[in-house]
Amino acid sequence: MRAFWWALLASALWGITSVIEKFALGRAEPLPGLFYRCIGAILGLFVLGLFVLKPDQIRSVDPRSGIFLVVSGFIGSFLAFIAFYHALKVGEVSLVVPVASSFFLVAFVLGVVFFGEALTLVKVTAVVLLVAGFWLLKTAF
Repeated sequence: MRAFWWALLASALWGITSVIEKFALGRAEPLPGLFYRCIGAILGLFVLGLFVLKPDQIRSVDPRSGIFLVVSGFIGSFLAFIAFYHALKVGEVSLVVPVASSFFLVAFVLGVVFFGEALTLVKVTAVVLLVAGFWLLKTAF
């Protein structure tokens, strides 16, 4: 599957989970909600570790990459979700999710700076349009 379609699938799944989480947070506080969400992630980890990955695959990750991935998991799956759940608890899902998803701008800039990714007219135009949409949504807050 090409990168675009995998990214689109991830986007759809995150959109669905955001609605499920907004529903759940109607009757739960953000931090206990995050606790239960992490249980779901742990279940996924067990399925991955027991049925999908082979021990050699797990050991194939070099220590430096492993540390970076653990730090990324802590930041993205724990710290960011604390902020996201607090926003989702008090805000509208239709506003919170697009704003929280504006991480594309940070990723775009860092990809250009650290990985030398091409800065094309198409990419810049897309980012400008996405930022314009972001700012339009900001007026609804």
